[in-house]
Amino acid sequence: MRLATIHHIALICSDYERSKRFYTEILGFRPIREQYRAERRSYKLDLEADGGIQLELFSFENPPKRPSYPEACGLRHLALAVDNLDEAIAYLRQHGIDPEPVRVDEATGKRFTFFQDPDELPIELYEN
Repeated sequence: MRLATIHHIALICSDYERSKRFYTEILGFRPIREQYRAERRSYKLDLEADGGIQLELFSFENPPKRPSYPEACGLRHLALAVDNLDEAIAYLRQHGIDPEPVRVDEATGKRFTFFQDPDELPIELYEN
């Protein structure tokens, strides 16, 4: 099997409207399609960002909390590439988000930082 690319990343949120605003208004993802699935009492929102990055945002009633931060088994964090880390950090701060101190990847020499989505999912910004 030869994989071409990652098609999408799926996230479950605790507050659909809050997460929808975060991913669209702050991170700049564009809605592709949104549907309410009445039988599940659940929303599904397909989002896209530049570079073909796609996220699926799901809402479910009372989803379980993440067991630990950030070392739970499973998805550790979502990493997004930016061209200018300093500009991205300034933008996040303008929107009330205070990222962690900038670190340097020992293997590549590239700078990166972390912040959290509304459900405390760790998100990494990695400078190209």
